[in-house]
Amino acid sequence: MSAKHVSVHAKWIVGRVIGTKMYKTAKVRVTRLVLDPYLLKFYNKRKTYFAHDALRQCTVGDTVLLKALPGPRSKHVKHEVSEIVFKVGRVVDPLTGKRVEGTEFVEPLTDLPLSLKDDTTLSEKLQELNISATSGEVVSRPAQAPASL
Repeated sequence: MSAKHVSVHAKWIVGRVIGTKMYKTAKVRVTRLVLDPYLLKFYNKRKTYFAHDALRQCTVGDTVLLKALPGPRSKHVKHEVSEIVFKVGRVVDPLTGKRVEGTEFVEPLTDLPLSLKDDTTLSEKLQELNISATSGEVVSRPAQAPASL
């Protein structure tokens, strides 16, 4: 009985694409932190994987999720691109949801919520929310004299 033994250390790997010149193959660099036992300091350890990209949708700079193949596809290709986690160049501002290039918005900011348009002070915003600066204080009761028997 001979059984094929496949040894893959990680089933899922996240890395950054550093090359796409090969046909339907992406070159992905995976960086991880390793502790030096003598110096007790972390340093970056990099490893390069070749991943099968059937749709040729990866570009240099994308952050991708790699899935280990059950068997090697070729001599070097042992993973496939499962998902593009972050596409390079498509940055979205988390507050407004608009696309950003550098420090400038690509789309005009016309339909923002009122709280982002107004130049109000912190005390005005607290008054809108019915929060006062003294509401966090604890009201203390007057101390009672101990009852004697």
